[in-house]
Amino acid sequence: MKKSLVVMAALMAATVMAVPASAEGEKVGISMPTQSLERWNRDGAYLKEQFEEAGYEVELTYSDNDQQKQVNDIQNLISDGVNLLVVSAIDGQALNTVMDEAVEANIPVIAYDRLIMHDGSTYYVSFDNYTVGVLQGQYVVDTLDLENAGDKVYNIEFTAGDPADNNAGFFFNGAFDTLKPYIDAGTLNVVSGQTDFDTVATAQWDTQTAMERMQNILGSYYADGTQLDVALCSNDSTAMGVTQAIESDYAGDNTVIITGQDADEANLKNIVDGKQSMSVYKALANEAIVTLDVAKAILAGETVDESFIESAGWEFDCAYDVESYETTPGHVCPSFLLVPNVVTADNIEEVLVAPGYYEQHDDGYYYAVQ
Repeated sequence: MKKSLVVMAALMAATVMAVPASAEGEKVGISMPTQSLERWNRDGAYLKEQFEEAGYEVELTYSDNDQQKQVNDIQNLISDGVNLLVVSAIDGQALNTVMDEAVEANIPVIAYDRLIMHDGSTYYVSFDNYTVGVLQGQYVVDTLDLENAGDKVYNIEFTAGDPADNNAGFFFNGAFDTLKPYIDAGTLNVVSGQTDFDTVATAQWDTQTAMERMQNILGSYYADGTQLDVALCSNDSTAMGVTQAIESDYAGDNTVIITGQDADEANLKNIVDGKQSMSVYKALANEAIVTLDVAKAILAGETVDESFIESAGWEFDCAYDVESYETTPGHVCPSFLLVPNVVTADNIEEVLVAPGYYEQHDDGYYYAVQ
């Protein structure tokens, strides 16, 4: 446990640059979507810590998954005289007016983790979101050895994320595109027939909503004992709801492959206990580091392009993308995309503990290092 803390401290110390002279008196506003999901609390904490250690004054807000509240929060940050905004949008389509205000005030905006559909977004910092879904889909392919399935048929159901979250479509498409050849071949069978994003989406990534929808699917299509082999869930909060539904409302064999994303503490417990199969981990501390370094360069008036990655000297993979993320048709937001990792019961120590992100407690479970 102590070793993990030391490693984490070393990581943070090694990646935080010296305080720039321009940081003195400059304020950064950070707008996070909600505190109801574990990951956003971690994002907010990492970002605030990074910026404050670099010498910036930080104002951090959470908007309770309320779009209008986030607009008001950002307007207040603008009124408070922030020099730069870091915004993770509740709804990437719903910030047009306040983004116009930021542009008018000459305040650069870094879209954090979720793309803001407005050309005033200066840069986008996230993970390769399509790859998140690919990793989930490939896990299913590999675990069931679908390439060699022969006449065997496996039943699968999909649970996607919030339609208001631009990332949700990338997650779903990455997974579905990976699995579609096996669906087309009949090796995978979606018993409910629900395969389009709008049907399988989960508003606000809500656990209860995901649970209730899966209960309906189980009651309608699996009550006779039909085997459910895979529940492809786009993140951990939906996976938690699906797991609860399977535990309480499923008549068949409970050895169901359940995917997730974020490596939330409760879901890691389920992975250790064999209830959830995997999660995709995104190193939020690294995402905060990229955001800080991009912000420092913006405020210093430096050029931020592909060469910036080499000069930054990050000890993790990050790509500069100027093709994938359009904010309006024909206008691409330059993006910094980090690489996610698969987490299973077999590699938690390697992926989460060794780098200092998590530590194992006496109860045998894993907890994020703060």
